[in-house]
Amino acid sequence: MLVSGFVQLSSVLGHLFDKEFFIGKEEWEFIWEIILRTAVMFMIIIIGVKILGKRGVKQLSIFELVVVIGLGSAAGDPMFYRDTGIISAVFVFTVVIILYRLMTYLVEKFHPFEKFLEGQPNILIQNGEFHLKNSKKEDLGKEELFAALRMKNVSQLGQIELAIEEISGDISVFFFEEEKVKYGLPILPDEKRPKILFIESEGFYSCTFCAHTEDKKIGKAGKCAKCTNNQWVKSSNEIRIS
Repeated sequence: MLVSGFVQLSSVLGHLFDKEFFIGKEEWEFIWEIILRTAVMFMIIIIGVKILGKRGVKQLSIFELVVVIGLGSAAGDPMFYRDTGIISAVFVFTVVIILYRLMTYLVEKFHPFEKFLEGQPNILIQNGEFHLKNSKKEDLGKEELFAALRMKNVSQLGQIELAIEEISGDISVFFFEEEKVKYGLPILPDEKRPKILFIESEGFYSCTFCAHTEDKKIGKAGKCAKCTNNQWVKSSNEIRIS
């Protein structure tokens, strides 16, 4: 019994120090392929995250997300597969870290590269109305934006001088002073802001698409002068409660 256990222990210790423990069943020449594969996959992940846009990386920066994915994959396989060597994972870690440092250097030194990789802040709302050019470029849904603004105690867009989507995907909001708050689009849920095609009482009405606000007379609502949309809601001039 004791001899059998000693033999098994010797076998295990012998296996710990053979080539397969470090590099699996591959040859040492495979290291160069690991470096190439890691570099290619790193760039593929960067491009993929860039395509996904800010909405997918609100909590992590692009760099952090890529490093988490890359290192997580590199660490996982050697834990579960005997034919995946420890050295392979070490090389993956090393290449990912080197590329991360290289990308960081390029971002710091070259503004066009930083702009391409990380994007730039975009104005979403200006003077109480949607900035249509930038709003169309971003994949942030209108209801999602309204929810984020309601969390900042905003009830209508006339309270907002400027709203910016940051590189991280967060929304920065600059408010009008109370005496400068104007009529704007209410941002309550849809059922609380019914759409209007015919004006039954004079007053301020806001376009449901671009938030452009007009003083309208009784009659057909007509098309928005800014975006040609024909659906309106009754505007609000409520003051923000902070």
